[in-house]
Amino acid sequence: MTIATSQPPQQQGLNPDALKFDCETGNYHTFCPISCVAWLYQKIEDSFFLVVGTKTCGYFLQNAMGVMIFAEPRYAMAELEEGDISAQLNDYNELKRLCEQIKRDRNPSVIVWIGTCTTEIIKMDMEGIAPRIEAEIGIPIVVARANGLDYAFTQGEDTVLASMALRCPTSKQVTSEDEKVERNAIQKLLNFGNKKEDLTAAPMVKHKPLVLFGSVPDPVATQLTLELQKQGIEVSGWLPAKRFTELPVVDEGDFVAGINPFLSRTATTLMRRRKANLINAPFPIGPDGTRAWIESICKALDIEPTGLAEREAQIWENVEDYVKLIRGKSVFFMGDNLLEVSLARFLIRCGMTCHEIGIPYMDKRYQQSELELLTKTCHEMGVPLPTIVEKPDNYNQIKRIEALKPDLVITGMAHANPLEARGITTKWSVEFTFAQIHGFTNTRDILELVTRPMRRNEALDGLGWEKLVREEAKV
Repeated sequence: MTIATSQPPQQQGLNPDALKFDCETGNYHTFCPISCVAWLYQKIEDSFFLVVGTKTCGYFLQNAMGVMIFAEPRYAMAELEEGDISAQLNDYNELKRLCEQIKRDRNPSVIVWIGTCTTEIIKMDMEGIAPRIEAEIGIPIVVARANGLDYAFTQGEDTVLASMALRCPTSKQVTSEDEKVERNAIQKLLNFGNKKEDLTAAPMVKHKPLVLFGSVPDPVATQLTLELQKQGIEVSGWLPAKRFTELPVVDEGDFVAGINPFLSRTATTLMRRRKANLINAPFPIGPDGTRAWIESICKALDIEPTGLAEREAQIWENVEDYVKLIRGKSVFFMGDNLLEVSLARFLIRCGMTCHEIGIPYMDKRYQQSELELLTKTCHEMGVPLPTIVEKPDNYNQIKRIEALKPDLVITGMAHANPLEARGITTKWSVEFTFAQIHGFTNTRDILELVTRPMRRNEALDGLGWEKLVREEAKV
């Protein structure tokens, strides 16, 4: 076995103005991607998710989403028995029976099959079975292999959205112009209570259709849609939509833009299979990223942006009480959810220094604009460029943490308590996955998460607890 590096060691560090990339051989310390069911079944309101796997997958879902059991979630577990794994039973008949039961009990507009590691290993032909059952029961079946062979748990959403991108209709499949508009649930929400003649009065610039992809809560989607409307840009649809029947129209040559940095498969599918034009932009996390995201979209659509500098400055002024708590402090990312580069760039803009950005997997093409903005931000703030470590080895990382002594370590849940026991302040990275962190108006929410452990330490210092913990850690 050889150690793979993203660039030869002799080339690393030659250019002090360029980001340094490294690659270690650590394990992927992250949740299983089937956890994407937790937020996708809530986003796509009329869906049903069927996870096909073993009892281990069922135990994971019970633990990861057990708190939602009273909400009557729209997901279930199809457990593979020994007969299934040894190919002694008929997969088609059993999956058909389950889908018929789902139709009878829930009647969803789409059933999403989530493949797991076991379905990959035994080579279950889910893509071959799904169209036959779909034709028989009359409900669309989307197959997504969101299994633990991925790098990070957030890529489960990427796999599901990539499969749904293939189901987006074209203009030829949508009969009327009114139907195209009404397919967008966010647009219907914004148009609620308006007369039809008022809807055409907005000073929208004529441009090619723009579709945004990424699963975010409805308030965040509405906020980002309104921010683009202020620039005269109309969002023709979101992927995923609130309902499967409202998937956006995607034609050849339409523009698409991503919301999260872990959606590279979806971007590739939209470009290669649907012939859409991807707007490579930083991601709308923090006021700096949101401004750059809007400016990139405006540039692609040949529109002159207005008022963004003032908007960003206003947000920074409103969150100064949080920013002053972390200005001058340092942060270290161990790597978990693929949001690390965007969060690091935002925190550096807040005045922090970032020693290292650990990340399970780095798609440099999809995150090209984000990496460029990270480099620019470091130069403007006068701080060293962080090293980006792909597939980090946690043993090596802990040694570096002990040597660098960062003020905050953003890490996965598994490592937080051991680090805290050693007197290192930590924050769970998974909290950023489920929090509303996109757009101008949610900047305070990000800073609330980042500063919480520091504010906690200050409160404990007053009681003498923090000093006691650090002394015990030295012992």
